[in-house]
Amino acid sequence: MGLEQSSIAVEPGADANAHESISASPMPAHLDPWERRLLADPNLLGDLSFAMGGPFHVMYPARIGHNIRAFRAAFTRAGVHGTIYYGKKANKAACVARACAEHGAGVDVASVGELTAALAQGVRGPELMVTGPAKADDLLWLAARHGSLIAVDDLGELERLAALTSAGEPARVLLRVLPAASASRFGMTSGEIEDALALCGARASIRLEGFSFHLSGYDATARAELAGELIARCLHARTLGHPATTVSIGGGFGVDYVPADAALEFTAGMGRQWFHSGKSFDSYYPYHFPVPGAAMLTQILDHDDLAGRLRDNAVRLAIEPGRALLAHAGCTVFRVQGGKTRHAHGKPYRLLTVDGTSLSLSEQWFDSEYLPDPVLWPARPGAVTPTCVGAASCLDSDMLSWRRVPLPRPAEVGDLLIYPNTAGYQMDSNESAFHELPIPPKVVLHDAPGERFRWTRDGS
Repeated sequence: MGLEQSSIAVEPGADANAHESISASPMPAHLDPWERRLLADPNLLGDLSFAMGGPFHVMYPARIGHNIRAFRAAFTRAGVHGTIYYGKKANKAACVARACAEHGAGVDVASVGELTAALAQGVRGPELMVTGPAKADDLLWLAARHGSLIAVDDLGELERLAALTSAGEPARVLLRVLPAASASRFGMTSGEIEDALALCGARASIRLEGFSFHLSGYDATARAELAGELIARCLHARTLGHPATTVSIGGGFGVDYVPADAALEFTAGMGRQWFHSGKSFDSYYPYHFPVPGAAMLTQILDHDDLAGRLRDNAVRLAIEPGRALLAHAGCTVFRVQGGKTRHAHGKPYRLLTVDGTSLSLSEQWFDSEYLPDPVLWPARPGAVTPTCVGAASCLDSDMLSWRRVPLPRPAEVGDLLIYPNTAGYQMDSNESAFHELPIPPKVVLHDAPGERFRWTRDGS
């Protein structure tokens, strides 16, 4: 359920092996057919930029449906009873929750606002999972009233939930387990789990349906092995009279943003010589991920026959993907407002200013950089131009692209820069109306006859 970050470490000797070029090596993003159609349309992006009057995000919910179907197909191939809960914190767009409702996925929420927003888009109460530490009484009460599945993080929260639901239907509960050797502030130790089992047994207002965990990083094997441990916990809980039939393994399903060869070349050559003002970062998200999304779920289910153990013990597997359900489902568009020429190591490069801030491209939140290259629109002939991208604020540190991206031609005022595949966490995890600039709206694309798009503004 966590928002994962960086696992590509910067080689400490990168500067010593610096390439002569001041331009970063290309990191072209994988583009979906819908994105190619959007970029090929001679008018739509320009018209949207004019209509929005500033930066905006584009959402394509049909791709979310495709991603949901891919995860469900992985469960079906393995013969496993599986449930998908979209990690709503990854993107606030109403069209995402609506796509989940339309395609049979649940939603993982962590606030009253997220819960009510999901309900408003047609997600039913029992299709919600409620996560997060020390939840507010209002959230616990509302979740219990709607029959949502509540992942309880500590004993005090469990006691409060029992008291809040004493007069109604039992609250549906998972107990969140603290993985062995983990220093996380979330979850319960084995001793606390035993106390929680006793408390559940003593309170008719609690129905224990299973256990959950979350692991940082993207290790399929570690998830499979811990899921096996939670199956054993379910079997133990059943001996105590609890109907424990669910194990949730959280999120952390990787997304493949760029080709393997591009990622390798970038990692091998990366150094301060590629970045405006010699900027450096300690690590990056793994933008090339060889076994992403539903393929990673298959890898988890295959490890040590986890699928067979789930089937044999009648245990349902729940997953909480956020980024992976949003893979290739959106992009972010900025307009070039100005540009100037600067020099590094005696060579010229362009430094652009666009009409928004890096707060709408949230990788900067992690003191890192969003690495898939922006696409310059419209496409016109020209010479490859090393280009950094700055934002329209008074902060020298407000940069969308510190590295010198090799744009295919010099960008001009009025051109658009489209950052691809930003729906997962990038769009609004760190949004702010700094300088009283408007928060970029979300535009939702719908397929129309003749390979055209129709669009609406999102209802979030």
